[in-house]
Amino acid sequence: MQLIEVNTRPLTDEFLLFPVRLYGNDPHYIRPLDKDVETVFDQGKNKLFKHGECIRWILRDDRGRAIGRVAAFINHKTAYTYDQPTGGMGFFECVDDQRAASTLFDACREWLQERNMEAMDGPVNFGDRDKWWGLLVDNFSPPTYGVNYNFPYYQPLFEAYGFRLYFKQYTYYRSVDEKLRSEYYAKAEAILTDPNYHFRHIEKNHLARYAEDFRTVYNRAWVRHEGVKEMTDIQARSIMKKLKPVLDERIVWFAYYQQEPVGFFIGLPELNELFRHVNGKLDALGTLKFLWHRWRGTCKTMYGIAFGIAPEHQRKGVEAAMIVAASRVVQNKGLVKYEHFVMNWIGDFNPKMMAVAEQVGGSVYKTHHTYRKLFDETQPFHRAPVID
Repeated sequence: MQLIEVNTRPLTDEFLLFPVRLYGNDPHYIRPLDKDVETVFDQGKNKLFKHGECIRWILRDDRGRAIGRVAAFINHKTAYTYDQPTGGMGFFECVDDQRAASTLFDACREWLQERNMEAMDGPVNFGDRDKWWGLLVDNFSPPTYGVNYNFPYYQPLFEAYGFRLYFKQYTYYRSVDEKLRSEYYAKAEAILTDPNYHFRHIEKNHLARYAEDFRTVYNRAWVRHEGVKEMTDIQARSIMKKLKPVLDERIVWFAYYQQEPVGFFIGLPELNELFRHVNGKLDALGTLKFLWHRWRGTCKTMYGIAFGIAPEHQRKGVEAAMIVAASRVVQNKGLVKYEHFVMNWIGDFNPKMMAVAEQVGGSVYKTHHTYRKLFDETQPFHRAPVID
């Protein structure tokens, strides 16, 4: 076998196309957009290169045929926030061969050790947790946008190498039409009748204001999480700018207390139901196909990508009130045509958010694992700490 660093355009193309061949006979596979993958490795577009580094490889067999790929990376801002300095590996794809998989894992480990890392998480992204994070271990149905899909045999490849479960990621599902439980309405009522609170969905012509509202709540609600840093105003505006072309105003909601933002729910049309028709290429033809399928209503699923409540407003029913307010619009078939609601993954380290997902009628739909490999296995291993 031959391990080759990806550092030319032909090798980049090989890195992108290997999964297309690997999953060629799998009807559930949806090819990610090439530009989304390439942005991760573009120093001009991925902000983590300012304080991080990465590398990627192709693995070929003795006949010169690609049999695997992988990337390794370090975010120096978060690497030293753990018991052991920890890097990451991801974008792993491989034939069903432990020797090949171990060769790829070894390459990542050795590269990280040379940079003084003592552990690696995987499969993760050289970027935020909202994309390509975790290994799929159950329900191998078509993936939602930006979510890892893989063959079932990947799990034993990881675990035989010595990766151990760091945390589980639960994706929840519910039907849009299903009514909320009566006790949920009762919980929401006190907030909905309190004149200090109000709830509204966004308007695209005021995105700059909503970007700042999003940043305010995010920094109050999420920065306590392990490895999560404060969001800047530039980052918040960039997120909203990227989302604008696909935003549906009616499924992005904010909660306010005395005019101050205290909660948000961000939903999007499930883009993979549209992108599956473009074969990874959002060029002129791909864009036309995307717009055609969006116009004709191909997308029947809304995807919740983010939810947060400021800590001082938690356990008061604010999340219930926001969901009830949103449901009055989302469940109105004259306004919204979605049939399914899939929620972005929630880590098992976050039982409060798991409870919210269950309270709104969600049930676990898929499970991913984020693994950690300690390079010195005599060191104590700890699961991700639970958020109080």
